[in-house]
Amino acid sequence: MRIQVNDESTKTTATHINGNREIHMTHSNTIKGLVSALALSVAGTAASAQDASEGIARAQEALAPYLEQPVFTAPGDPFDIRECAADRKMLAIPNSSANPFLKGIIDRMKAVGEDIGLEVAEWENQGQPSQWVQGFDFAIRDGFDVINLISGISPDTVVPQITAANEAGVKVTTSHFYDPSDTPNELLSSTLPVGFNEIGKILANWVTVNTDGAGKVLLVVSREVPPTIPLVDGFESVLAENCPDCEIVQEVNVGVAEWGTKIQSSVQSALQANPEIDVIVPIYDSMSQFVVPALRLTGNLGSVKVATFNGTPFVLDYIQEGSVSMDIGESLDWIAYATVDANMRDLCGLPVPEKLNVPFYIFDEGNAEMAGTPAQFDTGYGDAYVSGFRELWGLN
Repeated sequence: MRIQVNDESTKTTATHINGNREIHMTHSNTIKGLVSALALSVAGTAASAQDASEGIARAQEALAPYLEQPVFTAPGDPFDIRECAADRKMLAIPNSSANPFLKGIIDRMKAVGEDIGLEVAEWENQGQPSQWVQGFDFAIRDGFDVINLISGISPDTVVPQITAANEAGVKVTTSHFYDPSDTPNELLSSTLPVGFNEIGKILANWVTVNTDGAGKVLLVVSREVPPTIPLVDGFESVLAENCPDCEIVQEVNVGVAEWGTKIQSSVQSALQANPEIDVIVPIYDSMSQFVVPALRLTGNLGSVKVATFNGTPFVLDYIQEGSVSMDIGESLDWIAYATVDANMRDLCGLPVPEKLNVPFYIFDEGNAEMAGTPAQFDTGYGDAYVSGFRELWGLN
């Protein structure tokens, strides 16, 4: 029909060739073009608004499970853990003992070890690969049964040491390092992956909901740490799907050893150069101790949202103070129980869980006080896991 109308208009213009008629027809066509363009613009805006609304709804639905109190799920069949742990020794090597999150996990692993008759020791270090090597030497020399690499130490950087440990009859495991999508180093006896990609998706959905689908994001990362990659992939993929009007304005990449010297200044510079930034995502919450001062000095404290991951107590205190908006928490005590459980199953030849059996839980201004004032590492998650593991291990 539109083609026929245009043909008729052309014929009319050809038979009425005086100037007035030609001007009239040209003006008419211009108006029609403007009306069509306006209609397309309005339709596009409506479609965009509908897309944003649907994305927010999807994000809200995806966040719902992480707002519920965590529930214990048994990671495997019951077994006698005290019999398994008898006369065994386990050395935990974190990527850095300066990380309060990892320090807290290992302290709780020691407590669990005392309860079941397992000697758990920490190889304290400052994040230097040469110090990790020394930890392997110590474990082999002192007759440890298993070395657990906790969060951040890539097995690929200590292959000769893992090989030497295996030859000496010492098992080497990892926990809180790989994503379930990763292929672990084949020299490892077992691994306990964590859903880092899942964490990235949670953060992206939170940004979507809490910026009404229009967030301008400053992303703070440490790409030298392998779990960062699946986490950022999850964040970017869900942001693209559920928040097409959101934008990662800038990414700040700082190595772990330089957090204390570079994060604050980098965040300050980013905020000054990009005043439209309305949410900062430091992907590991210990970064927040350097992000908050940058917000304060630039006058953005309280107006720019901060969303992060780990559930470290001082960051939960920040939430109660209004400096941080959200933290995806994990109970360190729960992680300790799950890590000891898996390593004992490995030592005793039992099937090892496919992932770290610890649920994620979102803390925000509505529930941060449940973590205590001041916040504690293991408060706010409930204690179902304690009775759950004890029953599983035959301790009740």
